[in-house]
Amino acid sequence: MISIVGHTAVDHICRVPFFPERHTSVYTLDHRIFFGGGAANIAAGIATLGECCELVSAVGSDFPGGAYERHMADLGIVPRFFQVDDRPTATAFMFNDAEGDQITFFDWGASAVFADAEAPSLPFVHMATADPSFNVRVAERSEFASFDPGQDILKYDREQFEAILEHISILFANRHEAARMAEVLGISMDELADRVEIAVFTMDSAGCMLCTGGERRTIPAVRVEAEDPTGAGDAFRAGFLTAYLRGLPPVRCCTIGTVTASFAVERMGCQTNLPTWERMAERHRQHFGPITEA
Repeated sequence: MISIVGHTAVDHICRVPFFPERHTSVYTLDHRIFFGGGAANIAAGIATLGECCELVSAVGSDFPGGAYERHMADLGIVPRFFQVDDRPTATAFMFNDAEGDQITFFDWGASAVFADAEAPSLPFVHMATADPSFNVRVAERSEFASFDPGQDILKYDREQFEAILEHISILFANRHEAARMAEVLGISMDELADRVEIAVFTMDSAGCMLCTGGERRTIPAVRVEAEDPTGAGDAFRAGFLTAYLRGLPPVRCCTIGTVTASFAVERMGCQTNLPTWERMAERHRQHFGPITEA
């Protein structure tokens, strides 16, 4: 089983013609509400791909008995929730402009409980967006761990990054996050990659770079008609981790992550168009060949 640690959230995704200047406003072209949260998105992706997944997260008083809880139950996600009765479930407000850029505002809501929560000991865990101190404690207590800083990267200090890097085997980051981590640590991105067994840096439409054993390999993105970039990184990690747990080599994990992400961007919402393993494998065959061939 894969355990995923981090946010469960409700996503408000808006399209705007452009981002306004300070002290001005802009109208929205579209506003929709979806299930989200970085950790919950990854858990949903893993479960849809057919792997058993546990979600270690925090939810508010609005969650029990609601549509999101039923959705997770339908997917077969195993819940391990901190329930906070006097706070709502975390909420993300995302704005996408006509150029494809995005700005996000995140209300932690119930996720604030992570700061003082007791961290579990887990055999195979991925730490997504969550309180940095909680992720450090999870990393220290887990047998095998991977990590991505996500939108919470600005909350981490050097000591917390150092502590996590000492206990993880896989680091995921987009190019902006990797640059930020390297800056905080006072090292280069190459040196950051060499601190862990496997580092995967995603680079938007340019694909991703796999760094392992001192070698660098670029995996191209799968070109699709993209409607919404939100959740692509989470879907990538879901595909990669599912493949990794099934014993596939890192480069194949990357191609599977890339293909899984290509489905996520085709529809609005992070969990709207996640593929089954069979659906993913068919598209993978078209772009990278059969999964059995590395």
